[in-house]
Amino acid sequence: MARPRYLLDEHIPRAVQRQLLRRDFRIEVLAVDDPGAPPAGTSDSDILVWIEENGYILVTENRRTLPGYLKAHFEAGRHVPGVFWLRPGVSIGEVIEELYLIWEVSMAEEFQDQALYLPL
Repeated sequence: MARPRYLLDEHIPRAVQRQLLRRDFRIEVLAVDDPGAPPAGTSDSDILVWIEENGYILVTENRRTLPGYLKAHFEAGRHVPGVFWLRPGVSIGEVIEELYLIWEVSMAEEFQDQALYLPL
């Protein structure tokens, strides 16, 4: 069993990644356009395939287009390690705290095929 790994979409401030790594350098957190992550401008459907193939939970604010792509992804028989949507108005500090706590006390498998709002 492994701890959760995160992929931050391109709309999540880079400060989230930096602060998580300051909390604990062992946290695996990539942001879109990092080396080894999908490049900026990658389509929602390709992001979903990438997280499925690489085992990263997607952290996003995209409540406009992603839900439709996620539905199609599931209907195609595919899976995701998880999707965390940020609630409107949540502060960067709350996001960092929530992601850190989830990483600290959870196993990645707990979020398989789930789409949850943060804070939980």
